[in-house]
Amino acid sequence: MIFELTEEQQMIRDAARDFAQSELKPGVIERDEHQKFPTEQVKKLGELGFLGMMVDPKYNGAGLDTVSYVLVMEELSKIDASASVVVSVNNSLVCYGLEKYATEAQKEKYLKPLAAGEHIGAFCLSEPEAGSDATSQRTTAEDKGDHYLLNGTKNWITNGGTASTYLVIAQTYPDKGHRGINALIVEKGMEGFTIGPKENKLGIRGSDTHSLMFSDVKVPKENRIGEDGFGFKFAMKTLEGGRIGIAAQALGIASGAYELALNYAKERQTFGKPIAEHQAIQFKLADMATQIEAARLLCLKAAWLKDNDLPYVQASSMAKLYASEVAMNTTVEAVQIHGGYGFVKEYHVERLMRDAKITQIYEGTSEIQRMVISREVLKD
Repeated sequence: MIFELTEEQQMIRDAARDFAQSELKPGVIERDEHQKFPTEQVKKLGELGFLGMMVDPKYNGAGLDTVSYVLVMEELSKIDASASVVVSVNNSLVCYGLEKYATEAQKEKYLKPLAAGEHIGAFCLSEPEAGSDATSQRTTAEDKGDHYLLNGTKNWITNGGTASTYLVIAQTYPDKGHRGINALIVEKGMEGFTIGPKENKLGIRGSDTHSLMFSDVKVPKENRIGEDGFGFKFAMKTLEGGRIGIAAQALGIASGAYELALNYAKERQTFGKPIAEHQAIQFKLADMATQIEAARLLCLKAAWLKDNDLPYVQASSMAKLYASEVAMNTTVEAVQIHGGYGFVKEYHVERLMRDAKITQIYEGTSEIQRMVISREVLKD
């Protein structure tokens, strides 16, 4: 097995690292404090091709592999998970879903500006009573011949207020259960489509999270993705790749906290020597480094399997489950190593700890990932 990155992958990783340090780090504490969306930073990410990384160049994408995407997500997430989640959703959920399943006309109209970073997309599955149970869609898309009449509410929608294009999962035929669900492309500004207030969150506070309300929104039939009743399968297939992005985000949060803790341990002195020379701290750092490396390998394996058109459902769930738990554990320990300073915003680790928690929740909770993994390992 070859564990070396290609020269191109190294260059992409380094470019993301430089961007995170020069563009994301300045102002990241203020954006978190005031729940400010990183508008200028996201615009620059689009200009660099980071919002359509894996999309074919003929649709304005960068044509890169999933391994490169994981590398970028890790570097951005070390500094600002609120910015990296925009990259994750736009790439893994919106662009991937459209490139894989949309018609050529839909790709021309919607995918191209999304991949170019001119527009931002949102993936709308969760509802007040249909989060992990995605089959229980209360949002309805009533077939009216040449259009659907969309009614319902979606919540916890990342990019909810800043997106231009929304992929909305809705029930058309309740008697058919999950086989009666459709996926529709909805545009901001359609009559009857309103956006609720921004959620006041524990972490990723700069991220744009809203509830969306649909009241008799007319969605043209040509905006349906795939065949009639394909919506549930579309959502599940799209989320399989989305877990890789969130796993990489969790990895980056953990890695960023570890680097801060390591540097602090080398500088902070007690009893006449750096705390890094105390065995209690050394053991913490050793465990953090080992867990992060294991999480990184899981993420890269899932990405490699996807790039090589091999089954990656189990691998992506394992990566997401483990990396999110490592993110939570590592950030807590990073705060502990910093002591009282870890409780202060200017040292960054308290923010990373708050950001880490969401990685155990979205794209399927840790409990859901265990269900997916157990289902896969029990197949044989």
